[in-house]
Amino acid sequence: MLDFSPQGLRHGNGRARVVERSCADLVAAKDWSQTPLGPLDGWPHSLRSATALLLRSPVPIVMLWGEEGVMLYNDAYSVFAGGRHPDLLGSNVREGWPEVADFNDNVMRVCLAGRTLHYRDQELTLNRNGRPEKVWMDLDYSPVPDESGRPAGVICILAETTERVAAERRSQFLLSMSDELRTLRTPAEITRAASVRLGEWLGASRVFYAEIDHGMMTVTDDYHHGVATIVGRHSLVSFGDDLLNAYQIGTPVVVRDVPDDDRLSDGARAGLTDRQVGAFIDVVLFEGEQWVGLVAVQSATPRAWTPAEESLVQEVGERVKSAIERARAELALRELNETLEAQVALRSAESNRLWNLSQDMLARADYQGMMSAVSPAWTQVLGWSEDELLSRGYATFMHDEDTGPTLAAIAHMARTRSAARFQNRIATRDGGWRHIEWTVAPEPDGVNFIAVGRDLSETKAREAELEIAQEALRQSQKMEAMGSLTGGVAHDFNNLLTPIIGSLDMLVRHGVGSDRERRLINGALQSAERAKTLVQRLLAFARRQPLKVTAVDVGRVVEGMMGLMRSTLGPTVELRTDLAAELPPAMADANQLEMALLNLAVNARDAMPDGGQLTIAAHPDKVRADRPGGLPTGRYVRLSVIDTGTGMDAETVKRAIEPFFSTKGVGKGTGLGLSMVHGLAAQLGGELTIDSTPGQGTTITLWLPMSASEADLSAPTLHLPTQGTALGTVLVVDDEDLVRMSTADMLVDLGYKVVEARSAEGALTLVNGGLEPDVVVTDHLMPGMSGAQLAHALTTLRPGLPVLIVSGYAEEEGIDASLPRLTKPFRAAELAASLMALSPTGLSHAVH
Repeated sequence: MLDFSPQGLRHGNGRARVVERSCADLVAAKDWSQTPLGPLDGWPHSLRSATALLLRSPVPIVMLWGEEGVMLYNDAYSVFAGGRHPDLLGSNVREGWPEVADFNDNVMRVCLAGRTLHYRDQELTLNRNGRPEKVWMDLDYSPVPDESGRPAGVICILAETTERVAAERRSQFLLSMSDELRTLRTPAEITRAASVRLGEWLGASRVFYAEIDHGMMTVTDDYHHGVATIVGRHSLVSFGDDLLNAYQIGTPVVVRDVPDDDRLSDGARAGLTDRQVGAFIDVVLFEGEQWVGLVAVQSATPRAWTPAEESLVQEVGERVKSAIERARAELALRELNETLEAQVALRSAESNRLWNLSQDMLARADYQGMMSAVSPAWTQVLGWSEDELLSRGYATFMHDEDTGPTLAAIAHMARTRSAARFQNRIATRDGGWRHIEWTVAPEPDGVNFIAVGRDLSETKAREAELEIAQEALRQSQKMEAMGSLTGGVAHDFNNLLTPIIGSLDMLVRHGVGSDRERRLINGALQSAERAKTLVQRLLAFARRQPLKVTAVDVGRVVEGMMGLMRSTLGPTVELRTDLAAELPPAMADANQLEMALLNLAVNARDAMPDGGQLTIAAHPDKVRADRPGGLPTGRYVRLSVIDTGTGMDAETVKRAIEPFFSTKGVGKGTGLGLSMVHGLAAQLGGELTIDSTPGQGTTITLWLPMSASEADLSAPTLHLPTQGTALGTVLVVDDEDLVRMSTADMLVDLGYKVVEARSAEGALTLVNGGLEPDVVVTDHLMPGMSGAQLAHALTTLRPGLPVLIVSGYAEEEGIDASLPRLTKPFRAAELAASLMALSPTGLSHAVH
């Protein structure tokens, strides 16, 4: 059995043993059979164990057992309970604390359901000592299990935080009231504001400030709630000598019960009762040895004022006295200044003209925070009236971030007696802010200073516009540099890929190897083709790929790609189209447009991991001169890819077209898809726009210039020649050995006789030496003479000799637009088609 006696619970030092003995005695001696818990010796082990633990604790703990919440607590909690102890012990919590019954009902309901509750600085109003009082506590509630593990009770560990919270609230109250009083200019405004604040804070019936003079008390204004006002003059004689002598000491006079306070004379008691005063605190204010006024807080009924309330009233009284003295001094100074200004005519006609016409904001202000004069420019710049500017402290017009530095600069000027310059933001009447540059200088009186403010808002706006332009220039230069880099890299990759793709294509065409080897070759060729696509994306971003721009039926391109896109997007994406009925053709490269559309569709699919709806829309549109952005005015075909995916935030939209920028994670995307599409749109004379919101999907639109001609709807077919066909002689010129050898092998495989040259100069030497090729296939960028220069030289030597320029995409400069070109890397079918196009009559037998 667990021993609840003080001896059984003794532990720790002697002080702890003495404190714990009281509640342990009460638990051991109480007749628990009259409670829902039943006799002590019949308590379950779980209840006895929990009770023993809480009785040993030095911190306040209370346990509520059973559905009724029977209260068991320790000595520390009994101190918190105050006058409610010891009756609380063994009572139901609802009856023990009826004023917070709803709060405790919720605690019992939640914790007996197995959950916990935690409160920090919880405010409750408790009647612990015969009167309601606000109490703040930290409370932690947890369920207490019985032998079966089910919650049978609730244990609460509490810490009263009333003193700390009350001190914080009191400090905040005094600070807030001081800030308000500092802005007021007259004693009447000050006493009124202080009375209202103090009356509402203390819940008083009446609060007022009274001036004392020749035995009379004058009340010009008062705060009253539920009682009548006592504004007027009242004699102090009826207060009685005892009370008047108490006032002379200077400490607050506190009366808790007017009818029973012996310090009051019969006349004073009767007079106070007539005025509905049951209790009061009077704080007397002195000026030197002279009694000049008092602050009075009154309750209509008797009230047990706390020491904290008494000291609060005294602090408020001192602040009111200081604020009144400050207001009277300022008033006297203003009157003196007005007199001096009138006598010496400080404002001459010229100074008045400058004051009224200056675009700068002129002001006279003091170091206490108020302005005494402002020029008309203040109203013109800020919108505030003169009365508004002079009735509020100048700090209240400042931006919060600028207030501290500004006031510090003014204080430094006051100490050093030297002029100062600074900038800050001043509020306008319509809710905006103006950047103002100030020049301030002290006046000889040591009280005031002169301020001249110049509006810098337009200057700041121009600086912001310049910064935006500079950032745009930096971004443009970065994109141009990246474009140059990617163009160069793409050229090198094309030279590497040309022999790879050519060789693999030849192996596929000849069916070389076993089934497994052919699968490996096909896989390698597919990877090489993907690398080719990546290079094309790089070139599209760099805007350096040659485009075959024709009139394209955009609707037909979209419909022709629906099957491919459905298989690419998968069953979780619902694919729709929204195409205008009579859609005019657009100027575009059909192949590049298909690649761009597929790229955008794949991006949209990746933005819808759980599936969604993808819509391809195409409509004619017009761009007017007032449209934002850089798109020229004109008629366009607007091709949009609209998804219902995750969307993008503004920062992601801003960076979306940057090359290699991707939100898909490492290994899940090249970051070139949107860059390629953006480059294609720009190269076609159009634009790419992105409209996206997180969680609401994305719309990416290609603006393609409308074509004035009809779309070419033909679809030519190409067949490679039969192996062994005797064709003409081809002179192959390329400084890259692997590229030249791969091209030669393709041509031989197609049936051509091939002669190779490593340079343009070598090719001219062969032709001058008697070689008569039927066609020349030459690289463009080579050491010494370029391919385009070779083509022009051959025109002189052999007029009519067909020349095919093989380009790595990046090198367009110096190539005559009339010269046919084939882009690297290429397969045998593409090479055969290019040769056929060179001379349909002379080489037509190469196409079957």
